[in-house]
Amino acid sequence: MIQHPTFPYEPSKSELEKASSSYIMSLIALVVGMPMPIANLLATVIFYICNRKGGYFTRWHCTQAMLSQITIFIVNSAVVGWTLYIFFGAGELSNYYIAYLITALLINLLEFILTIYSAVKSRRGVHVEWWFWGPMAHALCRK
Repeated sequence: MIQHPTFPYEPSKSELEKASSSYIMSLIALVVGMPMPIANLLATVIFYICNRKGGYFTRWHCTQAMLSQITIFIVNSAVVGWTLYIFFGAGELSNYYIAYLITALLINLLEFILTIYSAVKSRRGVHVEWWFWGPMAHALCRK
């Protein structure tokens, strides 16, 4: 699930800090904007935009954090929409809803753990690639 390949160069201390902060930003936004799925995505996108001209290590990790937040945004938006649909009486509580809710909670928990792990490792200079978003970050981030 997580790979630790070597990175083409040794990033500076400021790059390590910014790369780690790209993951921390989504955690802070999670605490602040818990009921609104867009808060995490906006915080990560803004941090990405501010650091897109930085070193490759920083840009790469900002891209990976942003890609993971896009996925989490989609999952969480569906949960919020479905919950409101049920709450206002248009739908009913079903096994499908409960199964999706449990799946969404597990996905969020996994992403939360991966985010903390990646923030710690990238701060130490270890390049952490997530199995799904890592290859996409390579495709989107130019050297």
